[in-house]
Amino acid sequence: MAATTAIVTPGKPGRARGGMTKKRPLDWVLLTVVILGAIVIVVPFYLIVVNAFKSPVDYATSGPFALPQAIDLSGLEKFWNRVNFPEKVWNSVFISGVVAILAVLISVLNAFAIGIGRVRGRTWIVLLFLLANLLPQEALLYPLYYMFKSIDLYDNVWSVIIVFTVVQAAFGTYLLASVYGTFPKEVLEAASLDGASRWQILWRVVFPISRPTLSVLLIFFFIWTWNEFLIPLTFLASNSNQTVPVAISVLQGDRLMDVTTTAGSALLGIIPTIIFFLIFQRTLTRGITAGAVK
Repeated sequence: MAATTAIVTPGKPGRARGGMTKKRPLDWVLLTVVILGAIVIVVPFYLIVVNAFKSPVDYATSGPFALPQAIDLSGLEKFWNRVNFPEKVWNSVFISGVVAILAVLISVLNAFAIGIGRVRGRTWIVLLFLLANLLPQEALLYPLYYMFKSIDLYDNVWSVIIVFTVVQAAFGTYLLASVYGTFPKEVLEAASLDGASRWQILWRVVFPISRPTLSVLLIFFFIWTWNEFLIPLTFLASNSNQTVPVAISVLQGDRLMDVTTTAGSALLGIIPTIIFFLIFQRTLTRGITAGAVK
C-alpha cells in the first residue's frame, strides 16, 4: 500500500475539512460584531411590524416584544384616515421624484463644466459645493423662510423642491466632478475629431458611460428627500401639502401617544421606500459594481 504524506507549508494556516480555513480569534470577534450590528438594525423593524398589528389592549397586556394575540388593523386604519395617507404619499413621491431628476440633471451639467470643461478655479469651486452641502439645515431656515414669503412660495411644494434640488445637486456636483475629472481624454478627443460638439459629447459620450453612477445618485436622492423632515415641516404648513414623515409626527402629543397607531404609521411610511428600493435594486447593484470596476 502506498503511504501518503501530508505536507504542511510553514506560515500558512491549516485547512479544515472541505477546504475551509480555520477561524482565527479575530474572525470570531468580527463575526460577533456583525451579528450584534444586525440585531441592532433588525429589532426596531421587528417592534414596528409586531406592534402595528396589535390593539391598544393587547399592547398594554403583553408588552412591545410579544407577538400579537390577534391581528388588529385599527392602528393602520386610524392613521390612514386621520392624515389622508394617499395624499401624503403622493406629495412625497412628487417632491422626491422631481428633486431626484432635477438634481441629477444639474449635477451632470455642473460636473461636465468643472471636470471636463476645466474651468478656472476648479478646485475652489468643488470645495464651495462641498461646503454648501455641509451647511446645517437649521442655518438655512430663516433666510429661506423670508425669501419664500417674499416671493409667495411659502406653503408651496415647490419651495421644498427648490431647496432640496440645490442641496442634492451640490453633493452630486462634488461627486461627479471628481469622476469626470478622470474621464479618458482619448475618448473625448476621438469624439471631437469626429466633429461632435460639446453638447453632443456630453449626451452621446459622457452620459451613456456614466449612466450607472447617475442611476445610483437618482435612487439616493429620492430616498434622502423622502426621509427629510425639518424643511418640509417648516415650509409646508397646510395639511394638504405635507409629506409622509411630517404626517407621522402629528400623531405624537405632549402627554399621550398611541403606540399601536404610531407603529402603524411608521410601517406605512417605510413601505413605499422599500418598494422603491426593491424595484431599483438591480439598477443600484449594477451602478455600484460599475463604479468599483473600471
